[in-house]
Amino acid sequence: MSDLLLFFQRKPQRFIPLIISFIFAVFLATQSGVISATSTEILWDTYGVPHIYGKNAQSAFQAFGWAQMQSHGNLLLRLYGQARGQAAEYWGEDYLESDRWVMTMGVPERARSWYKQQSPAFRSYLNAFATGINAYAQEHSDLIDDEVEVVLPVKPEDVLAHLHRVLHFTFVVNPGQVAGISQPDEKAGSNGWAIAPSRSENGHAMLLANPHLPWSDLFLWYEAQMTAPGFHAYGATLVGIPVLAIAFNDHLGWTHTVNTHDGWDAYNLELIDNGYRFDGKVRPFETKTLALKIKQQDGTWKTEPLVVKHSVHGPVISETNNQAVALLVVGLDEPKVLEQWWDMARSQNLSQFEAALKRLQLPMFTVIYADKDGHIMHLFNGQVPIRKQGDFQYWQGMIPGNISQTLWTKYHPYRDLPRIVDPKSGWLQNANDPPWTATFPTAIKADKYPSYMAPRFMDFRAQSSAKMLFEDDKISFDEMVAYKHSTLMELADRILDDLIAATQEQGSELAKNAANVLAAWDKQANADSKGAVLFTTWVQQIDLDTVFRIPWSENQPLTTPDGLVNPQAAVAQLETAAAQVQKTYGKLDVAWGEVFRLNYGDVSLPANGGADPLGVFRNLWFRRQSNGTFNSVGGDSFVAAVEFSQPVRAMVLNSYGNATQPGSPHIGDQLQMFAKQQLRPAWLKRTDILKHLETRQAF
Repeated sequence: MSDLLLFFQRKPQRFIPLIISFIFAVFLATQSGVISATSTEILWDTYGVPHIYGKNAQSAFQAFGWAQMQSHGNLLLRLYGQARGQAAEYWGEDYLESDRWVMTMGVPERARSWYKQQSPAFRSYLNAFATGINAYAQEHSDLIDDEVEVVLPVKPEDVLAHLHRVLHFTFVVNPGQVAGISQPDEKAGSNGWAIAPSRSENGHAMLLANPHLPWSDLFLWYEAQMTAPGFHAYGATLVGIPVLAIAFNDHLGWTHTVNTHDGWDAYNLELIDNGYRFDGKVRPFETKTLALKIKQQDGTWKTEPLVVKHSVHGPVISETNNQAVALLVVGLDEPKVLEQWWDMARSQNLSQFEAALKRLQLPMFTVIYADKDGHIMHLFNGQVPIRKQGDFQYWQGMIPGNISQTLWTKYHPYRDLPRIVDPKSGWLQNANDPPWTATFPTAIKADKYPSYMAPRFMDFRAQSSAKMLFEDDKISFDEMVAYKHSTLMELADRILDDLIAATQEQGSELAKNAANVLAAWDKQANADSKGAVLFTTWVQQIDLDTVFRIPWSENQPLTTPDGLVNPQAAVAQLETAAAQVQKTYGKLDVAWGEVFRLNYGDVSLPANGGADPLGVFRNLWFRRQSNGTFNSVGGDSFVAAVEFSQPVRAMVLNSYGNATQPGSPHIGDQLQMFAKQQLRPAWLKRTDILKHLETRQAF
């Protein structure tokens, strides 16, 4: 050291370039948020996105809790109250079924156990997140609805209970699935793309994140940027979750799609003498009685007992005189999902990212990944039970619960899961189809995996997704954004020619008029598309499982199914659809945007996009109104298009805005861009954020 000092004293000019470079590097790191300031702050941009700069990780988590309360305080507290299983106690009889489900599944009790099993560091992060929630509520109690304040103070166990309810008892399985009840407004889906440098115009890997969820309740995405020493990531999470679930940083990024994962089974039990038959013997249930408190309209409470029985499979969810049904769900003994997500976002390369994935804490969801090194990956992620028998279809039905042969107890390890890294095709996609259709030529062979791992099909949205990638040898960033907004109805592109030809040959005058409208239609679901309403009404008349002459084939996955098996019936159904459209809207060529509307908050705009099974990549779901129009209730939500150049380039959108709290200017403030098929720049650097600053908060 003394020699170095002596050299510096004699020839200081030699050190000047090094010193300048060091100062410049520190400046750049500070501006990008890599080096944190001595205090913690939130920079709120003009779209209500919090950019959090924490002096340490705990401070960042605390600020994130504060931020979520500022944007979604009423919703967050209501969700936490439901996760406690005390919503009926707080808000009355309407929440009783929710409480029964949460308590029967053991959510609050398991959350308390999970909290104790967290690492000391991550437990401190959960504590900090809850502290941020409570600090905001205490300082801004006037901005929180009186009826949800009863949930305060929030405990870190509440955060885990909410996560548990969302992941395991909404996404993996929910009451409607168990009861066999269709819930059209609570379906979940997504699109995800990863494009390798060999297929991108600029020679950089690209990622498209495009989840589709209902535009309400626990399904709402919250967009944010988090920065702390050693951590910097941008993305989104579901309201109430303390880490980013879909994210990217300067090195890599990932998205999730709902995969064709079977993580639960219902077992039929034969009841005998207050027990059930299992392997030739009668076993007693484990039974406990809980008390559900229910708030009455006069402000008093009544108490209702809830008897919860457990077999070796899990909790009993229904019971008759001589039979019962028990539920077995994956992941109940895997408590570190949040820490895995956190470490995924901290990763700087594929090796580190996969090290986090290999913990298999996340019970389901496909992972689509890309990074600055040019790697792309598709992983059929999840806790997949090791089953001794049956294919995927078998495990969709009621399973005999009287023998241990059908009872699974272990999951497939990471190495068993369908996965492909850097396919020869240079692209990967998922649109809620099985992993076998991730890319073409086929890179993941279904025959190499157990038949219960995933089904074998490819619906029209997935085909549209794959065709856009397959048919473009060099995809620019702008092209990826344009493809993301595609409203082509793949189903129409496949079958319309046959329908029009058959109608012109044998249809009535009304049917032929309808065929003329369809022939002039652009096969899109844009706001000004005329023919889309008529075609969609016809689709509602037919049975897609039986309408095609040529069924879907693994050998021709992007061109089948095709042809009409019964043209005469299809023409008759078109006549019925035409009469319905004429009566309801007064004309056959009514524009899509006149009938299908984007609605959120006080905003109402002509819609573009459509739902499955139409095969529209720009996915949007609607609910019919009494006047015959349809209002948006879900679909495209948070979107991120990312190019891993240096620096990273990203365009984003949160369709319905980044807030629900009354009085916020960010309720529905991005819907106009959504209607125009636009994304906005993700402001990643501190200098850019300051140029678009709405508010600064220091802690």
